Amino acid sequence: MTRLLVECTYVYENPKANSGIQRVVRNVIRELPTEDLEREYIPVVMLRGKLYEVKSLVPPPEKAWDLVSLRARLEQAANLFWLRHRTLESRRPFSQSAWARRLLYVGCRLFVFGCLSIPIRLLNLLLRRRQVAPRIMPLEHRAGDQLVLLDSSWHADFFPLAEQLKRDGIGIISVVYDLIPLTHPQFCDAGLVKVFNRWFDWIARTADGYIAISTTIRDQLRQEMVRRIGEQQVRERWFDYFYLGSELDQIDPTQAIDPNLLRLFKRPEPVFLMVSTIEPRKNHAYLIDAFERAWAAGSQARLCIVGKIGWKCEALIERIRRHPQLDSRLFMFNNLADQSLEHAYRNATALVFPSYVEGFGLPLVEAMQRGLPAMGSDIEVFREIGGDFMAYFDLDEPQSLADLVTDMEHTGVFPAKRNLDHWQWLSWRQASAQLVERIEGHVNEVIVDRETACG
Repeated sequence: MTRLLVECTYVYENPKANSGIQRVVRNVIRELPTEDLEREYIPVVMLRGKLYEVKSLVPPPEKAWDLVSLRARLEQAANLFWLRHRTLESRRPFSQSAWARRLLYVGCRLFVFGCLSIPIRLLNLLLRRRQVAPRIMPLEHRAGDQLVLLDSSWHADFFPLAEQLKRDGIGIISVVYDLIPLTHPQFCDAGLVKVFNRWFDWIARTADGYIAISTTIRDQLRQEMVRRIGEQQVRERWFDYFYLGSELDQIDPTQAIDPNLLRLFKRPEPVFLMVSTIEPRKNHAYLIDAFERAWAAGSQARLCIVGKIGWKCEALIERIRRHPQLDSRLFMFNNLADQSLEHAYRNATALVFPSYVEGFGLPLVEAMQRGLPAMGSDIEVFREIGGDFMAYFDLDEPQSLADLVTDMEHTGVFPAKRNLDHWQWLSWRQASAQLVERIEGHVNEVIVDRETACG
């Protein structure tokens, strides 16, 4: 029996994380096929040099697991602390004195280390000790198993184990979400660029096949592989893609919708929604520039930004918090639960998504599947996903988005070539099935080729 071992280590260790890749991992794992006499699909994690089968990605409802929430709050506090530090650093006297900036930095480092870093590390140790049972159990691998690296593995420490599994006859397949740290390093933290580059070198040497989340990324991936290891070795690997699903998986009907969000949608003026982590490549500054032009022209449209605060966004956050239209025509929500996000998707006028670069653009399909039209930057992957059902604007000219907003506000007509009534997209069950079917197709081809070569 063929076994696909689907790796989900980061999501297992961080069950509260809810950004794009974590959504993908949870939903694919949840929807893995269950009834198949010829194949078995097993979620796995690699911890402390050992392979485990995952029985549940959801922590048990015990008080001890409040430690997970505490760790998440401490990590968020650390991020916000450094955001404040960078804002303070740009002001007098720190902006005028290198010594003052140095003293500020040392003081902040000591504070974070004592009050946040040490508690976070202790919580990590406690949680690792608690996470052995009953959520996971040891798994014996077999020659012929296929290890699918589905999760965000560039920060992982399991590469020696994966290499040993490969020597034991297990195939390794890497899921690739994007190549942004390689192609657009200016949008990423410098540490991530180094880590991601090392990870890519590792999967280039180690993996037998690669499956991306769009044809755009599949083609970019193959080109980068040719550049790094040469055409001959690339021919020995296989490349494919699958598309992501569209449901929100953490909706809790018993949870109240954010009251400020409810008040926002009770007013009659149109609401344009942006859903994304706040970080440079998402291009929020362009978005605000465009809406400022629309407001200057008399538009009553409102802009609602939804997403956690990320990296390299200190100036942007300061701009939003000091904006004269804040809480009037400009709104920001940094911690919306899925129940509130669902409400926003179902009540907004349109989604606006001005990213410079993406691997897929999950909010696009989440919005459009709910009947919410989407306006996006005119980039290749958005054309692939949205086709004629989306409206596109020029990233070099904020006025192009301002015109789309004001025209829709005045006419009530969304300016796409095709109506969303004809839009159809994959569910997460279909997406998970597509992933495993395409992997199995390539694995079977490799087996047949080897048998033919052996005569």
